[in-house]
Amino acid sequence: MKNLELSKRVKELRTRKGLSQEELSEDSGLSLRTIQRIENGETEPRGDSLKKLANSLGASPDELIDWTIQENRGYLVFLNLSSLTFILFPLLGFLIPFIMLSAKKDKIKDINMIGSSIVNYQITWNLIALPFLISFSILLVNIVFLHNGYISIPELVAQLILILLYLYNLTLILINSLRIYNNKKVRYFPRIRFIKM
Repeated sequence: MKNLELSKRVKELRTRKGLSQEELSEDSGLSLRTIQRIENGETEPRGDSLKKLANSLGASPDELIDWTIQENRGYLVFLNLSSLTFILFPLLGFLIPFIMLSAKKDKIKDINMIGSSIVNYQITWNLIALPFLISFSILLVNIVFLHNGYISIPELVAQLILILLYLYNLTLILINSLRIYNNKKVRYFPRIRFIKM
């Protein structure tokens, strides 16, 4: 298992730096076959090979060897609560969690599953809320700039639906934050799978 974690870490760092296996081989002074065997989990670098490999990847030998997926419930709860930014601006509800997910992808236990659920739900919520947000914007322009205080029944219904959508989203975020804190599976509905992890 340790070989697989190490091989995954080496491959991740190599691709992050934009190096091919051949380039890493040249840069580190290790043979191409050795690099391939390390990335396939067939062998584990030790001593001088580990130092050369770590140096070429811009990491310390300890970072390569000790790399494991951490458990960090606090970060997951914060990731979930970050989607509350939809209150300020709806698109922030998925942009902030997406940025946080991208920063810690594959580094924290369950982050891929929870983060993709949050982002997919928030994108879906934005698509559902969009017509009602447009209706609200038009109504606001009518009232503020045209001084038309008249609100039609369809406009009123649209605003009530928008309020209900906001309350539903807020409730779901808070419930799922508690579920994450209690180490339970998150439940976001409806959601369309826009991103897969």
